[in-house]
Amino acid sequence: MATALPSWIGARVNEVHLAVVFLTRLPWFRADWSVSLMSAAWAFPLAGVLLGAVCGLVAGLAMEAGATPLLSAVLAVGAATLFTGCLHEDGVGDTADGIGSGRDRERSLEILRDSRIGTYGLVAIVMTLLIRVSALTMLLEAGSWWAGAMPAWMLAAALGRGTGPLFTRLCPPARADGVGAGAGRPGAVGTVVALLLPLVAGCLTAFGVTGGLMVPLALVAALAPLPWLARLARRRLGGYTGDVIGAAILIVECTALALLAVTWV
Repeated sequence: MATALPSWIGARVNEVHLAVVFLTRLPWFRADWSVSLMSAAWAFPLAGVLLGAVCGLVAGLAMEAGATPLLSAVLAVGAATLFTGCLHEDGVGDTADGIGSGRDRERSLEILRDSRIGTYGLVAIVMTLLIRVSALTMLLEAGSWWAGAMPAWMLAAALGRGTGPLFTRLCPPARADGVGAGAGRPGAVGTVVALLLPLVAGCLTAFGVTGGLMVPLALVAALAPLPWLARLARRRLGGYTGDVIGAAILIVECTALALLAVTWV
């Protein structure tokens, strides 16, 4: 038992590192990649919490320095793109171009792998940026950043990343190679934990904000785009790719942040 416990703890710590290394651009985390990425599915929301905390702090410091809520929100969203290396924005753009192209499955998958951005992709990326900036501006205008914008973004980012594993269980991989297929499929326990962590956190947060129980309800409502995107991915692409998972994560994050902004205000 004495040996098994440290081994179990070490495996969980490595899974946290896997989630953070894959979903962020933080250089000081080291992970053992000999295990499947989706073994770390339960820890995906923790990377979102880290993102929300860091970028919420950027917004808060900007506000304390005298910046307007709009400028502070723009700086925070800019920090988020640096924090993640535009990983999910790239997924949104490629997915919009591939699914919106109207081409057959094979050509749509080729478009997803094309580094060039099209009209659909550009509009989709701009929309995700505007939604986050607008929602954060509302939260910053409504009250203190540490009791509004930061916890709201932590919840939204955690939920978005927690739904990534769930999305891979809603449809099959579109192809045998690529990041999506190579990540593996998450187990049922890891998927449930990844989803429950932000929802439970939302329930706990509800006791300390004006919106009360509307906070967890907003998080649940933010999951609504997932079945729609899964249906589109199955019909147009034959399933998910790494880009589509990234798109699902950011779409849920944006939806959650927008709903939380309305709820908190």
